[in-house]
Order: sequence, then structure tokens, then C-alpha cells
Amino acid sequence: MNPKKTLIVVVSILVPIVVAFLFVHTDQQADVGGWVYRLPHLNALINGITGVILILGVVAIKSGNEKWHKIAMSTAFVLGFIFLISYITYHASVPSTKFGDINHDGQVVASELEAVGSLRTWYIVLLLSHILMAIAALPFVLMAVYTAWSDNRQKHKKIVRFAFPIWLLVSITGVMVYLMISPYY
Repeated sequence: MNPKKTLIVVVSILVPIVVAFLFVHTDQQADVGGWVYRLPHLNALINGITGVILILGVVAIKSGNEKWHKIAMSTAFVLGFIFLISYITYHASVPSTKFGDINHDGQVVASELEAVGSLRTWYIVLLLSHILMAIAALPFVLMAVYTAWSDNRQKHKKIVRFAFPIWLLVSITGVMVYLMISPYY
């Protein structure tokens, strides 16, 4: 296998493992300061901007403007990398926020569950679909970038048929997840 494709496979496997590790080992969190509590807001902003840029990138290429397409997609890719670093930093430093934790004590008790009702179920379904799509998007996005940088247009076109809609949905659902969980930060 090509070394670059091997790297794509390794990164696509390691990133979800690292993120899962952070959620399992909440007892080993780093203390990096209070600024880290702003990262979810930054992450939502990055997700929203990425979604808009992805759409602009597709509009650019459909209009035949390769230059702006490359700029848009490169920007979206860089934003995705910044998001990942920010996301890992946050979850390595702060206990997970629980949907429905109205009094912010880290526990969701029966009275809080009753207060949020079925909205918690909708949140969990949205969150899980967001996570699964993010995991699925990673290898497609990396392959799309690789084929674009390699100037393999035919392969790039085939891959982005999957990469673009999944990546766009990840961006949109990321903002939706944030809007739903933000009252509990």
C-alpha cells in the first residue's frame, strides 16, 4: 500500500481511538486553565463556518472556479484540523457535560430527567449520529484531500460524492449538538 494511504488508514483509526480514550479515562484530565471552557463555543463556530465554506467550495467548482474551490476546501480542511485539536484539548481537560444536568453538578437525577423529558433522547440520537458520521467522514475527507493534492481528478470526484455530504452533515449536526447541550455548560 502507498505510504500516504497507509497514513490515512492509521490516522482514521487512531483519531477515534484517542477521542474514545478521553471519554473513558476522565480521571486523567489535564489542568490547562479556565480558557478551555470557551472551546465548545469555538468548536461550534468552526463547525458552522466549515459548513458554509464547504457549500461555497462546491458552488465554486460547479461554477468552474477551481482556484476558489481549492481555497475553500483547503480552508475547510485546516478548520477541521483546528477543530480536532480544540476538541481533544477540551475533552482532555474538562469532564463531559451531561445533557439535562440542570444544576451543573455532573449528575442527571430523576427530577432533571423529568424536566428535560424526551428531548434528552433526541439529543443522544443526534449526538450518536454526529459521532458516527464524523468517524465515517474522516477517511473520506483525507482521501479526497490526498487525491486532490495528487491531481487525481477522477478518483477525487468519486470520493467527494461520499465525503462532501457526510462532512457537511457532520458540520451541521455539530452545531445542532452544541445548541442543544450549551445550556448545560
